[in-house]
Amino acid sequence: MIAGDAEAFDALYDRRQGGVYRYALRMCGSTALAEDITQDVFIEFMRDAHQFNPEKGTVAGYLYGITRHKVLRRIQRERSMVSMSDRDSDEIDLVMVKPRIRDLDPLENFSRQEMIDSVRHAVLALPIHYREVVVLCNLHEMSYEQAAEIIGIPVGTVRSRLNRARAMLADRLRSGQQSISTQTEVDSARYEL
Repeated sequence: MIAGDAEAFDALYDRRQGGVYRYALRMCGSTALAEDITQDVFIEFMRDAHQFNPEKGTVAGYLYGITRHKVLRRIQRERSMVSMSDRDSDEIDLVMVKPRIRDLDPLENFSRQEMIDSVRHAVLALPIHYREVVVLCNLHEMSYEQAAEIIGIPVGTVRSRLNRARAMLADRLRSGQQSISTQTEVDSARYEL
């Protein structure tokens, strides 16, 4: 690709675009912003591919690093998070739970959707330095070492941030769970009537 082989770039794009897009989407919560960032990442990589050094890390790590910087710049510039629309929720859920959706009855599917929305909003509400370790380690299933490389912090810091982020998520979900279960009970009662 560095030598200008278009087919090599196409292969790289096909292999890495989905992960870059999902990372950007989970960090910012907006499909439009995630699409823009993904495009910008690959344009920058094409332009500056000669700066990539395989001795310092992987191509995936390099791309996630570019994505991270672009997401953080966009979030700082806009100073407010864009909430996820129903369209965004549908797109993520199809990617994450598509095989299982057929197996659920409508009430289970509704409850599952409520829980997914609660978790998604709780993750988006985390401060950015906690959100990024949750997205990388839990949602993208990266090792602590890979996340540390992308973020540029020590592995121990990744572990401590992840531990703190999980505690914050558990607190948010626990406090939100009371209202979720109450709302589900109300909806169930209406459904039975």
